[in-house]
Amino acid sequence: MTSRERPQPYYIAIEGPIGVGKTTLVHKLSHRFGARMVLEIVEENPFLGDFYADPEKYAFQTQLFFLLSRYRQQQELWQPDLFHRYIFSDYIFSKDRLFASLTLTDNEMLLYDQVFQILDMRVLKPDLVVYLQARLDVLLDRIKRRGRPFEKNFDSSYLKRLCSAYNDYFFHYADTSLLVVDTSDIDVVHSDDDMEDLGRSIMRHRGGVQFYKPLGR
Repeated sequence: MTSRERPQPYYIAIEGPIGVGKTTLVHKLSHRFGARMVLEIVEENPFLGDFYADPEKYAFQTQLFFLLSRYRQQQELWQPDLFHRYIFSDYIFSKDRLFASLTLTDNEMLLYDQVFQILDMRVLKPDLVVYLQARLDVLLDRIKRRGRPFEKNFDSSYLKRLCSAYNDYFFHYADTSLLVVDTSDIDVVHSDDDMEDLGRSIMRHRGGVQFYKPLGR
């Protein structure tokens, strides 16, 4: 079933590395446009705290939990929604493999890929992906300020590798329309002007790859 055939709202996914502001932006956009929200399950992962303490030991359990929980959540998007014009999500399903590639051993990755490839074929693709970027120092500051207990001793080298993996992934990305946004010098939390301008750019975008130019810059 294609996006033209399904009786669905316009589906926009917000992506980017840890701390870039995906969930905050989804909350604001959903409130602004009366949209349905789909938020990834993070803090409910029972292995996450152990993973940050000992990544090698708990990587596979952590990633498998994320993969299956995200898949179950994504299946709900196939249901017709007559009450919302838009859906905003703070992740795309394929992000799971990106994270897995950074943490799993070669043998674990072989097993993971067998499961991922089966599930990925059954997941609805967004109409538009908004890729949020930010400088490493900005991301680390945002992670620190949100104060999640399991992120208290966050590994900056891991975040640097994650940002590099994201950039490489979206450099080759061609699955859907794409809007690339550098959030380093904009503040959608405290600036209504920044929020409104970014929101307008997202809602105007309907095809191809574009790069967001902040208001007044």
